[in-house]
Amino acid sequence: MRLGLPHLGYGLGLRQEHLPAIMAKGARVDWFEVITENLLGHRGYLRRAVERLAETTPIVLHGVTLSIGGSDPLDLDYLCAVKQLAADLRAPWISDHLCWTSLGGHTSHDLLPLPLTEASLRHVTARICQAQDYLGQRLVLENPSSYLRFRQDSMPEWEFLARLADAADCGLLLDVNNVHVSGRNHGFDPETYIRALPPERIVQLHLAGATDCGTHLIDTHDHPVHDEVWALYRLAQQLTGGVSVLLEWDAQLPSYDDLLGELAKAWAGA
Repeated sequence: MRLGLPHLGYGLGLRQEHLPAIMAKGARVDWFEVITENLLGHRGYLRRAVERLAETTPIVLHGVTLSIGGSDPLDLDYLCAVKQLAADLRAPWISDHLCWTSLGGHTSHDLLPLPLTEASLRHVTARICQAQDYLGQRLVLENPSSYLRFRQDSMPEWEFLARLADAADCGLLLDVNNVHVSGRNHGFDPETYIRALPPERIVQLHLAGATDCGTHLIDTHDHPVHDEVWALYRLAQQLTGGVSVLLEWDAQLPSYDDLLGELAKAWAGA
């Protein structure tokens, strides 16, 4: 247990295209992560299949529209729906991203970066506390990949994230691929980032593959995990003592068996 949350083992991001293989031969993983918004308000095949899987396999909710760093008031109707969905699926925890996604009621459909300032830190801390009070549980927040920085930034992202986790008493989802992507794009040392985070706050790791565009990386989730990311993964597991691991793959999907093969590298320590 870490922050009162269980160690789930090795899991995959659940994608609808793989459901036939899962239903035919079983999950063959310890747990799944689902995109929260894909299930909210839906009662069709995907929702029924996920509910059936949840009877035997833990399923974590991973949101993309909480907009915890935004300036619009938190959407309490959204939080209410997430809370009910988590209860329905007996989700071990609820995660989202340290970003903002909407302004004036309009959704960007992207995970936009925050200014890394003292004012932003106070603002996001208060919003996390509000969301956690409403949900009745800790949030687990992910470091998204980024492609630009703000001129007014007054601290590195790892300092912002570490201070935020302690101030808001939340968990962290450390996406080691995103650290690699952002480190390449902004010229910082990804090991410095990972070593600066409080390991007792990290409850989950993400692995994924990025697209190398030469001058920068893009977090596309459509390639095998890069060698540099495997090295960061080993470091993160060493520092944390071992936490739940999840492989994401969203485009150019391989077969489910091939995906299991990529996940097996995490189990073997890559």
